[in-house]
Amino acid sequence: MTLPRLENAGIDAWLVRLFETIDETNMPWLTALCRECEAAFGSALIDLVPSYTTVLIHYDPLQYDASEAKDCLLNVLNRLVPDEQAAETSFKEVPVWYDESVGPELTRLASVSGLERDDVIAIHQARDYRVFALGFAPGYAFMGRLDERLVVPRLTTPRQRVPAGSVAVAERQTAAYPSLSPGGWNLIGRTPVTLFDRHRDGFSLLQVGDRVRFVAIDRDTFVELGGDVRPVTETRTAEGA
Repeated sequence: MTLPRLENAGIDAWLVRLFETIDETNMPWLTALCRECEAAFGSALIDLVPSYTTVLIHYDPLQYDASEAKDCLLNVLNRLVPDEQAAETSFKEVPVWYDESVGPELTRLASVSGLERDDVIAIHQARDYRVFALGFAPGYAFMGRLDERLVVPRLTTPRQRVPAGSVAVAERQTAAYPSLSPGGWNLIGRTPVTLFDRHRDGFSLLQVGDRVRFVAIDRDTFVELGGDVRPVTETRTAEGA
């Protein structure tokens, strides 16, 4: 099927699928689509949800019916050009205490990857990650792409309680849990920063399109920055481990 493609998502939403594969070069097109939709729909726009390859447009059905909304989106797509400013995104550093007490899969990740523990830490913080999407929980940023040497599957059995700030990896992605929640990713450390705050402009520290670099800190610095040193108590196994 040709792209872009419009997919009906209910009486008040359309999903625009621009790409089939995840790639950082998608971002200028996705941000451009969001910007153009904001202008085209105006007060009728309720929400925009950009993801790796798609954007969900949620509109007021009292102002647009499905056909009118579709026509509006087709007009937007016909004139869409990539956002030249997309590369000039916000850069954010996230401090991380990499330790087995708060990152119980750190040692196992090193073992299955054939690396030393310190190599895993070095590789994880060696590149900038792009925030492709927000979801799962408020402020939860899906970031990629992870170095192939650190690629591991999600845990076979998710934890019921993953502490806030936990930094994790799964497949080609990395993330940090903004709040206490269930989760099935491999924990390798913890950040002391507040990732989601209802009193912050935009709520989430990390936004779609941001570039993020993880920076290793020691335990003392982690504590000074307000980090919670209580260890992860639930143990889980990963697929193939």
